[in-house]
Amino acid sequence: MIKRGDFLWTAVLCAVTAFLVIPTLRHLFIRITTTHPYSMGFIKFAVLATMGELLTLRIISGRWQKPAGLYYKVVIWGLVGISIVLMFGLYSEGVYGIVQKGLLPDAPGFAGKFLKAFYIGTLLNLTFGPAFMAVHRISDTWIDLRAEGKRTTLGGVIGLIDWPGFLRFVVGKTIPFFWIPVQTLNFMLPPHYRIIVAAYLSIALGLILAYARRRKG
Repeated sequence: MIKRGDFLWTAVLCAVTAFLVIPTLRHLFIRITTTHPYSMGFIKFAVLATMGELLTLRIISGRWQKPAGLYYKVVIWGLVGISIVLMFGLYSEGVYGIVQKGLLPDAPGFAGKFLKAFYIGTLLNLTFGPAFMAVHRISDTWIDLRAEGKRTTLGGVIGLIDWPGFLRFVVGKTIPFFWIPVQTLNFMLPPHYRIIVAAYLSIALGLILAYARRRKG
């Protein structure tokens, strides 16, 4: 049975997607993204990644509920969006530069485009990816503790995290089997679409994590 929350969540997702499929809105989206990349990165992740968190809780608990520390998490996701804008630019320009210097193999036509996208997606996720996900895990744990009225130090937060599980699943499985393949495809898109696609992908990863948690439960 479809609940009101399901309808509202889907309606927001459709409204966001409209900016990509309706020509007039798409041109506006491209222009604003090009002119204000950091602001748009903040907004895209603050909206879509938060929707991913809401959907994850909906799947796990069977009902819509407000995540602990929601407003803090919205801000954190927005800051993630800003960092993704910077890192996407850094790794893209870096890979194209070293390919031009002959430090990585290149190929003509589509094969060359694919190779460069694969290099970017792989290097990004093997270096920046684990560090970013670890910091995000720490911030999430800290927010959850604050929401429960508990105060602790950074060392205390780090000590509460299941790092072996983080390394086995988040780093060992989602990076090689999810993030590198999908980011390779993402980096074959025009630059102005990459950040919002990354934000959409956070919803997809939320679904993967939710089903993994349900299976364990």
